[in-house]
Amino acid sequence: MTTALIAEDEPLLADDLRAELAAAWPELRVVAQAGSGTAAVELALRHRPALCLLDIRMPGLTGLEAAQAIAEDWPEGAGALPLFVFVTAYDQYALQAFDAAAADYLLKPVTPARLAQCVARLQARLARPAEEAALQSLRQLLTQTPAPRLRHLQAAVGDAVELVPVDQIVYLEAADKYVRAVTAQREYWVRAPLRELLPQLDPERFWQIHRSTVVHVDAVARAQRQENGTVLLDLRQRPEKLTVSRVHSHRFKAL
Repeated sequence: MTTALIAEDEPLLADDLRAELAAAWPELRVVAQAGSGTAAVELALRHRPALCLLDIRMPGLTGLEAAQAIAEDWPEGAGALPLFVFVTAYDQYALQAFDAAAADYLLKPVTPARLAQCVARLQARLARPAEEAALQSLRQLLTQTPAPRLRHLQAAVGDAVELVPVDQIVYLEAADKYVRAVTAQREYWVRAPLRELLPQLDPERFWQIHRSTVVHVDAVARAQRQENGTVLLDLRQRPEKLTVSRVHSHRFKAL
């Protein structure tokens, strides 16, 4: 039996979607219902559904961020990643990017005809191996629209603000509403979420290797593939090792 998770912060909308799915796909079993992106990640990892229907705008994590987090933390040996369907109130033009990257999307309010089309598409996808397709979809979703490049980060140091040249950064690590910016000699705390900084970094030099980590490519000395599909990085000027998740391991495809 195919299983699914629904993540929607409006309970009435979640219940409506669940009822419409039951009518369109009687064999489908909804194993969990989440009211936030954070809860969606926790429940998906616990129940390991074949499908995740994620609202785009939710508290905690967006639907896109929740999908990435699920893929990053999906247990080794747990089978294929879920197929992700995004549910959104965006208009048709904004959805063009999702259409190529997700298994499907549903535009609110969901019509029976559109839901039937989605169900047929999902059933076809489930009939063949889906993990690599799901990983590729997530990689496309993580592509950011170019933004003005940062040259410095503003970090709080006591009562002052220090300008840290971006070129000196070895890696960045998300920590709630802050980012830990690590250079060869020290670390700084920047009051900004990683998802806001990432589009402003040069993608040729700064690679996202995990949902919470971005590394300066020039700071990487060695990459070694692990048995579980991740990659371990040795750094030139830092003793710690960084883990590259399966979602981002394609950057080291030569291994």
